[in-house]
Amino acid sequence: MDRPLATRMRPRTFQEFVGHHHLLGEGKPLTKLIDGGHLPSTILWGPPGTGKTTLAHLLAIAVGADFQQLSAVSSGVSDARRVMDHSKTTLFRTVLFVDEVHRWNKAQQEILLPAIEDGSITLIGATTENPYHSLVGPLLSRCLLLRLEPLEPKEIRGLLELAVIDAERGMGALGVTLTDDALDHLVELSAGDARAALTALEAAVLLADAGETLIDGARVADAVQKRIVAYDRGDSHFDVVSAFIKSMRGSDPDASLFWLGRMIHAGEDPRFIVRRMMIFASEDVGLADPQALQVAVAAAHALEHVGMPEARFNLAHAALYLARAPKSNSVTEALDRALSDADSTDPVPPHLRDAHYAGAAKLGHGEGYEYPHDFEGHHVEQQYRPERFEGEMYYQATGQGRDVEVGPGTGVPLSHPAVQERAPEVDPAPEEDPAPRKSLHPKRNRQR
Repeated sequence: MDRPLATRMRPRTFQEFVGHHHLLGEGKPLTKLIDGGHLPSTILWGPPGTGKTTLAHLLAIAVGADFQQLSAVSSGVSDARRVMDHSKTTLFRTVLFVDEVHRWNKAQQEILLPAIEDGSITLIGATTENPYHSLVGPLLSRCLLLRLEPLEPKEIRGLLELAVIDAERGMGALGVTLTDDALDHLVELSAGDARAALTALEAAVLLADAGETLIDGARVADAVQKRIVAYDRGDSHFDVVSAFIKSMRGSDPDASLFWLGRMIHAGEDPRFIVRRMMIFASEDVGLADPQALQVAVAAAHALEHVGMPEARFNLAHAALYLARAPKSNSVTEALDRALSDADSTDPVPPHLRDAHYAGAAKLGHGEGYEYPHDFEGHHVEQQYRPERFEGEMYYQATGQGRDVEVGPGTGVPLSHPAVQERAPEVDPAPEEDPAPRKSLHPKRNRQR
């Protein structure tokens, strides 16, 4: 038995194939296609150890096809051309299975399009990465996309129990027995990956002392040392960081630390993590706690100066601060509203135009501009946008934390006691516009 246990235990029929009941079984879509003798070009998308390669073999056998296999890691255009030329010389349907198809570049993927289009080959591509991110649109549009999920714990347990008693392909000839805690540990560490579970079982058996046939949880722990984390640079990368952001947005510090720990443990780029926190500080905390952005930026600086693994404390510090901070999306909402108007071509009002160069005055630039510092409170009402947008309200305070309405030019909340004390009890009589005070800088008195 020189071959790995996971290879020896590979299912030989659909009856032995485990999991994916949403695709296979009575009345299921893939079963209906195969029963009718149909096999369209297909992309199998799922995490490692979920049976993509095995399923490709079984599908080709079911329709009586000539099965040709390539690995995108070590093959290229010339290999694809060889298979396409071969398909013209055989009487059988040719199924080309490309493992890790996402590793082919755009030109390599597109070389298959004519052969798929005219039916000379049927492509089955396997990928662990989101095909919408990693495959070209023309190839994806010609293929049926099937999503394979991690195997359920009970399915992994069944595979392990079969491997222990199978004398022909498994460990049955060795008389091995697994304790319940050993099975539990193998199921847990596999994270739905059948190959990982069988590999760990084989390692535990091979590391057992001579004559030892009882494999317990301690033996499995010695063999494996570390739990396998289901995380890759494709879909899991985006799913886990999404969970991290949503946990902070939901003000759950424990969940935020959980997903931060998952990313750190899996080797995620810490610069990516801290970039997401800096974005979050403005997008989801915003003006409710302006300090949040400073904390996130400080974590980024700490990461650059300290480095990992010690900088994980800085990342955790920032994540906890952001999770516990009051939340406001007024910055995001205000920017979205402003952007919807900002693509206009309305000219800048003349009084707001640059008046600091020779000849600007002759063009009327700056004429009529009122310098706010010349007025009481350093504030004066005037037109600051093109006329047709003057009444549009983009920023709306949410009232969360420090995201409250403030007096014009003061930065003081309108609800502040000092503002309330100054506020008149009755509406005052209209006053004339305040006269501007003379600036100490003569040039500013002319045009600002």
